Amino acid sequence: MSDLKPSVLSQIPRGVWVLGFVSLLMDISSEMIHSLLPMYLVTVLGTSAFVVGLIEGLAESTALIVKVFSGVLSDYLGKRKSLALFGYALGAFSKPLFALSNSLGLAVTARLLDRVGKGIRGAPRDALVADITPVALRGAAFGLRQALDTVGAFIGPLLGVGLMLVWANDVRAIFWVATVPGLMAVALLFFGLKESNNLSGAKRTNPISKNNLRRLGGPYWWTVAVGALFTLARFSEAFLVLKAQQSGVAMAWVPMIMVMMNFVYSVCAYPFGKLSDRVNHNALLFFGLLVLVASDLVLAGNNGWMSLVIGIVLWGIHMGMTQGLLSTMVANTAPADLRGTAFGFFNLLSGLALLVASAQAGWLWDQFGPAFTFYGGAAMAGLAMVSLLIKPKPGSFVVI
Repeated sequence: MSDLKPSVLSQIPRGVWVLGFVSLLMDISSEMIHSLLPMYLVTVLGTSAFVVGLIEGLAESTALIVKVFSGVLSDYLGKRKSLALFGYALGAFSKPLFALSNSLGLAVTARLLDRVGKGIRGAPRDALVADITPVALRGAAFGLRQALDTVGAFIGPLLGVGLMLVWANDVRAIFWVATVPGLMAVALLFFGLKESNNLSGAKRTNPISKNNLRRLGGPYWWTVAVGALFTLARFSEAFLVLKAQQSGVAMAWVPMIMVMMNFVYSVCAYPFGKLSDRVNHNALLFFGLLVLVASDLVLAGNNGWMSLVIGIVLWGIHMGMTQGLLSTMVANTAPADLRGTAFGFFNLLSGLALLVASAQAGWLWDQFGPAFTFYGGAAMAGLAMVSLLIKPKPGSFVVI
């Protein structure tokens, strides 16, 4: 077994590693800001938890919805890298706006621009990973890229904690520092990855024509439906930050919650990605949801820091089990020339679900308290588990 790990890693294409480290750098930049932003909105700008939920839901759903357009465009043009580069650049150049914001309007504008950049780059990047990776290694490749991405997602908050302690909670100064790794990510993608030629000779057709949407097929649309249910069950991680603050964690140490969650996520993502190349996908998704239910139920309790830690760790395990797996399922059920479109529609439905889930989580928090936010998430996760037990009939989810 020890001989297998190096051989699998050595077979993963160089381009996947480059995309992984680009994601790592951009996530350091983004998470330095996002780990502090919910507290900044509530304590400095005076917003409510419901407004935080709306902002986070709108921001993340905007990113996911934009992916459908960039995915379709990448299929039509046959150019994945160019669109991904533009998306990373937009994300990097939105970062200074957070440091300059002294009103809710500018903070929301910066958040939305940052997420639009994420939306533009997401589908072309994921399609590019599938384009350059052999089928037998796709789970491992998506797991590796997700693992590197998530390493950045825990390094960012960790830097945020250190700088908050050194600079006496000077959030704006930390927002300025966050611009540096974002610019590094853009430079690495520009110089480190060549455009894939896999689609360069293909005849250009409208990716969203009736015929092409029909070509995506029932298994793909089933994956889209399951992904949307998953997203309804998992609201914005901003509520993990607010839960830590509500539990009495000192302001400077709150970002450690995201450090912990993303550390567990990064450690789990590659092993579970590799496992997904060998086991039944629905079974792995089912157990991933079971872990999410356990996380929600633990976090719903108010039993001190130990329950908070356990809940966060379980949340990270769930993410590592499911996120790369869903990407692999999309890649495996979509035709090669429609992968960008496939990832785009998958994220469109997930984006709408995330907006609903985050707004509902914020409403439950304000009206009934933090526990009901997590009880609601557990209930939706239970519904998603039931959906996995219902096999679609042949011909289901066919676009007419």
